[in-house]
Amino acid sequence: MYLIIKNAHVSFAVISISLFIIRSLWSVTESPKLQQKWVKVAPHINDTLLLGCAIYMMIISHQYPFVDNWLTAKFIALLVYIVTGTIAIKRGKTAGVRLLFSLLAIATFGYILSVALTRSPWVYGS
Repeated sequence: MYLIIKNAHVSFAVISISLFIIRSLWSVTESPKLQQKWVKVAPHINDTLLLGCAIYMMIISHQYPFVDNWLTAKFIALLVYIVTGTIAIKRGKTAGVRLLFSLLAIATFGYILSVALTRSPWVYGS
């Protein structure tokens, strides 16, 4: 069961970053596509499933943020990703600000991926 949930988690992460990139492009270009109902709903459903899988794996593996340093790094980076992503999609006042925060969010997602693969909070492993 763990492997199924892990694969689902990875799949939801790929969908999450894909949806984010599309939405950030639409935000920077001020596309009306960003206002479609599915665009507003689907990322939240996907990210809820992504988080649910993460919580399940955390409980089953007995690895927790603020106990295991790599999960602490992922958790803090997730908060940074949420804040930068919100500015990129909704709160950035200009296209330039939205582009900058889109790039910062994508870089943060890359860091989260690196931590997940290496199980180390350091970009190049420990």
